[in-house]
Amino acid sequence: MDFAARGVRASVVRLAPTVHGPGDHGFIPMLIATARKTGVSAYVGTGANRWPAVHRLDAAVLFRLALEAAPAGSVLHGAAESGVTLRSIAETIARRLGLPTVSLTPEEAATHFVSPFMAIAYGFDGPVSSAYTRELLGWTPAGPALLDDLEHGDYLAGQAA
Repeated sequence: MDFAARGVRASVVRLAPTVHGPGDHGFIPMLIATARKTGVSAYVGTGANRWPAVHRLDAAVLFRLALEAAPAGSVLHGAAESGVTLRSIAETIARRLGLPTVSLTPEEAATHFVSPFMAIAYGFDGPVSSAYTRELLGWTPAGPALLDDLEHGDYLAGQAA
């Protein structure tokens, strides 16, 4: 943002922690791999914690709009969905893989997931609003929602029970 103070039309795009779509190698594939390895699809506590999500094509459109039209110094949120519950993600993975869904305590999660850090991340509640970004740039995400992508995308293709 120092560049914006010097007259450069710079902006920041904060993407949702889950940028989903074909070939994803992020948080969702790690959840799927853990479910396959352990035989259960898990969430922490009640699973009511929310994760923002955006389809990668919608994120690409947002970057283009930011380059073309964002005022210098803009901070933009790239979240098509303000918060998908981790429980709904775990339940979709479980159903598609034919596995049970389980709730873990934070202590159990620390050894269940890839690392204690991932257990904390999967238990984090972080809803985000992109209302300002949508209004400022006319950004209208059109890609599939995260749960639809889990259901019909390549994450679990050919893995239905």
